[in-house]
Amino acid sequence: MFNFTLLHNCGKARAGIINTDHGDILTPVFMPVGTLGTVKAMSPHELEEIQAQIILGNTYHLYMRPGLDIIRKAGGLHKFISWTRPMLTDSGGFQVMSLAALRKISIEGVKFRSHIDGSLHHFTPEFVMEIQQALGADIIMSFDECPPFAATKDYIAKSLNTTLHWAERGKKAFTNTEHQALFGIVQGGVYEDLREKSALALMDMDFPGYSIGGLAVGEGKEDMMRITNFLNDILPKHKPRYMMGVGTPSDLLNNIANGVDMFDCVMPTRNARKGSIFTRYGKMIIKAARYKEDFRPIDPICGCYTCTHFSRAYIRHLITMNEILGMRLTTIHSLWFYQELMQMARKAILENRFEDFLAEMLPVLDTIVE
Repeated sequence: MFNFTLLHNCGKARAGIINTDHGDILTPVFMPVGTLGTVKAMSPHELEEIQAQIILGNTYHLYMRPGLDIIRKAGGLHKFISWTRPMLTDSGGFQVMSLAALRKISIEGVKFRSHIDGSLHHFTPEFVMEIQQALGADIIMSFDECPPFAATKDYIAKSLNTTLHWAERGKKAFTNTEHQALFGIVQGGVYEDLREKSALALMDMDFPGYSIGGLAVGEGKEDMMRITNFLNDILPKHKPRYMMGVGTPSDLLNNIANGVDMFDCVMPTRNARKGSIFTRYGKMIIKAARYKEDFRPIDPICGCYTCTHFSRAYIRHLITMNEILGMRLTTIHSLWFYQELMQMARKAILENRFEDFLAEMLPVLDTIVE
């Protein structure tokens, strides 16, 4: 059954452990995104090799394709994709809300047309629970509205009331409490009063964990950091905090410093497929001419399959030729680095030196490797 144990604090940074039916998760943790039941360019075996503890699936996309009937017949998403470790599914709210021209929001839910064939669908909090319980992920999300950054405070306040109403209805509809944990999603834009209202209302509903949604949507890093720092003093200390859709290596470390435990983002895999690789020395644009005859590994002290077998010159050749192997090798390295960064952060927290670790890493992570 789901459980979270907070093991140690270093300042606001936290090291803990999440127990699930499919294994334990050491926090802080970065979760690779597998929108359609696959982390692009990676096999489940390779994800295990890069030490991924948990991956994500997307409720909206999996509902659209391959559909619930197939996943039910397969015995759930874990069996369908041959993944034995923990899994999280989001509610599909962000994807549905992004269909601005194809959807209509009401207090009952969201009616929308498929981006694939234009067919009409209706997501309610109850139906989203039905979908996610059928998928069978260890951690699932409440259905929420994620308003755009440009929305007015009045709109965000109205949207928040809808999201809280949906959270209450979804929690009542959620029945698989022995094997899944349902997280509430804190919304409220960049407004501290709305964020506090959201957090307190969700805490009254007593979710086993809390997600921070509606950030990294254009508000700027200062506002992002302000909100996570603000919520650290409100959200319960004995439950995990999950920041949705973030982000760069420096974003992760800065938000760990603000008390966040869990992260996901498509950035490391999406950027890697385009030849932009994250390393401990900064970001490497592997297509650059300087790497044409560079026969060193991406990172000489990295232990991933890419760095222990191939040179920058070869990977540059593969990426410039648009070869699939190049995309796979860059993805392996970037995800390995993200996992390693979380392990280093956890070790620094447990050893009471996270502030020094932060000061050492932040100046280089957002630079370009020369």
